[in-house]
Amino acid sequence: MNPYLPDPLPIEVLDISRLIRRIGPANAAIARYDGLLQSVVNPSVMLSPLTNREAVLSSKIEGTQATVDEVLEYEAGMEFDQNKTDDIQEVVNYRKTLTLASETLKTYPLSLSLIQQMHKLLMDSVRGANKSPGDFRKDQNWLGSHGCTIEQAKFVPPSPLQLNDYLIGWQEYIAGEDIDALVQCAIVHAQFELLHPFKDGNGRIGRLLIPLFLFQKKVLATPMFYLSEYLEANRDTYYDRLQGISDHRDWTGWVEFFLGAVTEQSLSNTTRVRGILNLYEKMKSRITDITHSQYALAILDAIFDRPIFQSADFCKRSQIPKPTATAALRKLKDAKILLTVREGRGRRPAVYAFSELLNIAEGREIL
Repeated sequence: MNPYLPDPLPIEVLDISRLIRRIGPANAAIARYDGLLQSVVNPSVMLSPLTNREAVLSSKIEGTQATVDEVLEYEAGMEFDQNKTDDIQEVVNYRKTLTLASETLKTYPLSLSLIQQMHKLLMDSVRGANKSPGDFRKDQNWLGSHGCTIEQAKFVPPSPLQLNDYLIGWQEYIAGEDIDALVQCAIVHAQFELLHPFKDGNGRIGRLLIPLFLFQKKVLATPMFYLSEYLEANRDTYYDRLQGISDHRDWTGWVEFFLGAVTEQSLSNTTRVRGILNLYEKMKSRITDITHSQYALAILDAIFDRPIFQSADFCKRSQIPKPTATAALRKLKDAKILLTVREGRGRRPAVYAFSELLNIAEGREIL
């Protein structure tokens, strides 16, 4: 099979008449979601469960087996076997990469050098760490069943000899404008996946680019729009639509799928964020009533930011005096706001979970 020859950007073969009916609803849905995001006082704290969920689901698409509660339990000092620990570390790296890129975009635009930094952090000390983290590939690779030859491959990305020119064109396209920011985002994501510029980790970097690009284009006030839930639920269609581009140049079919994904995920995200905001307001008064503490707001922010935590870590993060923090945790446990995941024993601190927040973020009961 010959290497894929990417279409030049912007894409000239889009059937705009087919896309019009999806462009409006997708933009309206994400605008409503962004309006809700802008009402959140501290989104990085209050909505951290959504970031954890995205990191888990995007990694799951690539075969990683770890859950949100396992990641948080690991960060609270609980131990797992090596395979599970490796999976969890991939999720943790994904979240760190999103944080790094989000902070960088406040000052600098999306660029190839930033993407290389992201990839280096994503692949740090995990599977694929031996596959040139942070470097664009210099060898021909291909996708297919394990051990297949290039002739048997389902897809052969562009030759490494031409890859740099394609990446420069892709970067220039990001910096420019197209008919619609969401359409442009769909093309940015797909072209990156088809270029397949790294030896490993392309899918996760490509999905990270979605909220980052929308933030850069001011579609979002903060880069907290996560599409992996929809893509994981529709994984076969997701890959089929991408392959439709490489096999048949069906960019219109891909963009239609992407716009539908944005519409559905915006509605789902809006429901979850509203649930989290309502819980925050409810807990603000409940924690004040239960603890009678001047630190009630600090307690609330700490358990929203890290809904599974060690008691010792809670004191450090909340900066509440230890006797006050210990008394507050005991009262919240007695009121069943916090569940005990692990009892404290000797020098080993207790681990608690704010289960109601986790269940809202997950959309199901996990604790």
